[in-house]
Amino acid sequence: MQIQGQSALVTGGGSGLGEATARELARLGARVAVLDLNLDNARRVAADIGGLAIQTDVSNAESMQAAIEQAAAAHGPARILMQIAGIGTAKRVIGKDGSAAPLEDFIRVVNVNLIGTYNAARLFAAACARLDPLEGGERGAMVFTASVAAFDGQVGQQAYSASKGGVVGMTLPMARDLAQHGIRVCTIAPGLFATPLMRTLPEPVQASLAASIPFPPRLGKPSEFAELACHIVTNGHLNGEVIRLDGALRMAAR
Repeated sequence: MQIQGQSALVTGGGSGLGEATARELARLGARVAVLDLNLDNARRVAADIGGLAIQTDVSNAESMQAAIEQAAAAHGPARILMQIAGIGTAKRVIGKDGSAAPLEDFIRVVNVNLIGTYNAARLFAAACARLDPLEGGERGAMVFTASVAAFDGQVGQQAYSASKGGVVGMTLPMARDLAQHGIRVCTIAPGLFATPLMRTLPEPVQASLAASIPFPPRLGKPSEFAELACHIVTNGHLNGEVIRLDGALRMAAR
């Protein structure tokens, strides 16, 4: 599927990997709706790229459905979904005082990262399946965001790894499920990237993390994630696949 002229949704598009992807889609000629819980961030990116900013909670059915409808009214029905919204946390199962980790923390991460991904996907797919097929029978493409933590989760990453592992686990069955509708599904599992969250860490910590990557020994660039996400859309034979984007990194236990 060619990106030029298509309507695209980017969740988490107000910063980090989502912002880079929204900008790359716009550069390639897409009409981009920037969906983010932080409306100020969404508006900033949308203003730069000539897109549409929509405040959206991906884990809320009504919020996500409204965003899809608002974007369709402005740009036409979307054929591209970049599901990048997510949150992270680190908490040991048993705290230093011997108490169990709060269940609410685990629920919150899974709700946003896993249930939010499924919610966005199911609503996008239902709308996309009603569109006329393009050449080759394709109607749309979805790109999810997991993490290397889905495979190499570190101490304290139980909630984050479980949520991202769930995204990995549903990629193939969803691709098989939606094949009859001509909708492709792939997932990117990024490693350590130079996102705003990463830049809040002290410089020595960032340098140490970068040095742990075999090659290239640096943090990933958000633009590299965006380029891969857009390539997945344009490469019609990529489907049901999870792609690690990590410079051959394998995370240590801690």
